[in-house]
Amino acid sequence: MKFAVLTIFPEMFDSFWTYGIIKKAIAENHISVSTVNIRDFAEGRHKTTDDRPFGGGCGMVMKPEPLANAIRMAKELIPDSRTVLLSPQGKVFDQKSAQEFAESEGLIFVCGRYEGIDERICSDFIDEEISLGDYVMTGGELGAMVVIEAVTRLIPGVLGSADSAMQDSFSGSLLDFGHYTRPRDFEGSKVPDILTSGNHKDIEKYRLEASMIRTFLKRPDLLENRALSKKEIEILKKWCRDIEKIIETQSLRGSGTLSGN
Repeated sequence: MKFAVLTIFPEMFDSFWTYGIIKKAIAENHISVSTVNIRDFAEGRHKTTDDRPFGGGCGMVMKPEPLANAIRMAKELIPDSRTVLLSPQGKVFDQKSAQEFAESEGLIFVCGRYEGIDERICSDFIDEEISLGDYVMTGGELGAMVVIEAVTRLIPGVLGSADSAMQDSFSGSLLDFGHYTRPRDFEGSKVPDILTSGNHKDIEKYRLEASMIRTFLKRPDLLENRALSKKEIEILKKWCRDIEKIIETQSLRGSGTLSGN
């Protein structure tokens, strides 16, 4: 996978390339990375990349000529790439988007600044607009880093185990189960016995239910939109039976117990 980042602040990525899984992925040739300084394609002594907007208004707009030439050069480096603009107006980036990007030959990220980029670049040079959420940041650089890391994790061979990425939260539309490590007793709080039992079948069942409980409590919308497996349906039916038993027990204690009267 090849990544190219178009920015007026390429030095922001100097540290990003040298830590964690990004550093490892580069060293093992799973990914190649480059930053393109948009200012290198600007004309004039001051290498200006922005100008006042036509029609008036506050702020500045990134000029089309430097951006167009920078994108053309990046396309020569990565011919079969997708050009992605980081923009608050774009599609919200999620795990599914990361999986789709991971299947690409390469990605070119355009990091906007100021009030945005000239609309003619958006319509003629950009394949896709991506947003990290419904908020505005000063530029697209941090967003590009987030997307690159999320995509890199999904490239075969990058993580130590092929199952690691598959078990991450959101990979299967479920949040990840809780994790524990040594010591077994931390300030009186103990690791669940089943995780130290050595029974892998029971552990797998426990983790699935723990994952579903966490998803139900924190992100029930993920369950609503998920095609449930047979095991997952059995777990939900068991919850229903347990809840009905609790309600029945409370009802036997007298009317009004559940309402707090």
